[in-house]
Amino acid sequence: MSKNLSELSGRKGVEENLFDKMGKLAVDTGAPSKEQLEELAEEFLIGKSTTYGTTTFYDFLRPENKGKKVYVCNGSACLCAGTQPKVIEQLSAKFDPEEIGHMTCLGRCHENSAFFYKDTNYSGRAIYTLEEIVSQQVSKEDNYHCEAVGAQVLTEEYPGIEQYYAPFKAALTRNPEAILEEIKTSGIRGRGGAGFPMGNKLEFCKNVSNDTKFIICNADEGDPGAYSDRYLLEKRPHSVLFGMMISGFVTGASWGIVYIRAEYPESVATIEAAIQELRDNDLIGQNIQGSGFNFDLKVIKAQGSYICGEETALINSIEGQRPEVRVRPPYPAVQGLFNKPTVVNNVETLAALHYIIREGGTAYANIGTEKSTGTKLICLDSFFNRPGVYEIEMGISLNAVINELGKGFKEPVKALHIGGPLGGIVPEGKFGDLTVDFESFSDNGFLLGHASVVSIPNSFPMIQYLEHLFDFASYESCGKCFPCRLGTKRGQELMTKAISGEHKIDRYLLEDLLHTLEVGSLCAHGGGIPLPIKNTLTYFDEELSNYFAN
Repeated sequence: MSKNLSELSGRKGVEENLFDKMGKLAVDTGAPSKEQLEELAEEFLIGKSTTYGTTTFYDFLRPENKGKKVYVCNGSACLCAGTQPKVIEQLSAKFDPEEIGHMTCLGRCHENSAFFYKDTNYSGRAIYTLEEIVSQQVSKEDNYHCEAVGAQVLTEEYPGIEQYYAPFKAALTRNPEAILEEIKTSGIRGRGGAGFPMGNKLEFCKNVSNDTKFIICNADEGDPGAYSDRYLLEKRPHSVLFGMMISGFVTGASWGIVYIRAEYPESVATIEAAIQELRDNDLIGQNIQGSGFNFDLKVIKAQGSYICGEETALINSIEGQRPEVRVRPPYPAVQGLFNKPTVVNNVETLAALHYIIREGGTAYANIGTEKSTGTKLICLDSFFNRPGVYEIEMGISLNAVINELGKGFKEPVKALHIGGPLGGIVPEGKFGDLTVDFESFSDNGFLLGHASVVSIPNSFPMIQYLEHLFDFASYESCGKCFPCRLGTKRGQELMTKAISGEHKIDRYLLEDLLHTLEVGSLCAHGGGIPLPIKNTLTYFDEELSNYFAN
């Protein structure tokens, strides 16, 4: 990270954002021109190598993106469902091969066959109405089953702006310390994967003295199988914004930034409309409700990079730098965006604050388990008889989720990949041992993470799934640390050669590679990918034995 570049990028403030301008320059052509990047470099007093190096990193800014008209989802859920070859075949009747690109998970895991055309996502049987879509740009609302089992924290109906923001107005009359104590009492832990206590993160930032602080909503966590963030952004947008506003009040931040995946265009539009509603009702801006609290919100559309789900890479991205992971310390709560104190929380974590502020921290702490309090959204993919988003109380058995909520599988499934690409692969024989909470998954050698569920059917070879994971990790690596940059690629090559039959994998060599990734990587991207690989080696040794030399 460059402190100087951070300062220069922040010189014009949040509203005149370098990365935002890069994205807007790519709208018409698919990528900014060199001349436009030179002008941006001059405007922000940074080097041309910075603007060029940044834009060439992202899927939807790099020069190779020019000419692309339609994008096909290549996420794990669509891969296992086997729907995408048919999608490509159908698209090829309308588009030339060079006009077809890829996106990694469009959040349509409940029905697959997902593709993106003219800033709109499609899935299910939409591919068979391609003629109508191309000629008339007809889109339909995405519908999926949504249900709460037990307490409704995240899925409760929105009653209207006046009633919904009454707890916020009441909070403005209280001491920020008292609000922070409610959050700490609730025991809420980050829902993005790490499970870090939210109250601690807010307190760290609050205790740093600085006139400028930021709250960032990380809506770029694109774990295949997870569409819970999309549900909240599109169906419950005010829950997310409320959480950001409360976080700003607690920490003394004056700006909130919603950083939303490019793969979720509908979410961008919904959040922007909700922000305008807040502005129209004088709930954001200067001296909100006469309280002396100043807070505003801005949406920044990401441009296609999984690593931006890591909070320091996300901060670099907003600054218009390459989204490389930063070395910590300093932590973002002390030195984050534009070198200012910054709190980054994911969508679901922020959305829980409305219940906590309205009902109190103790009420929230009484839901779930002692160490994993509250509720969790869990997403079930198309292999379930009843796919959808479910709000469950922490501690429910995994078998109950599978059989009672999802109504079992449509065809035999041998494993569930839970928690995104870096989450654990849970074999069928372990389903009965797990409850949905941080401790149960950790104690059994897995990771709850985002609680996305990708079903791996009996018919799908595990060696191909491992090759897919290594390929994904290699493609999405920020490249800053060599264990991740090189190790993920070497892993992908090992799997590819084994599949082709030209090479048998040396177990010791693979274990050494996984160890190097775990202990040598700067962040959880390289450090986390060994977990699902190791799970597979442990539980599917017999299936994989022919691919190993020893």
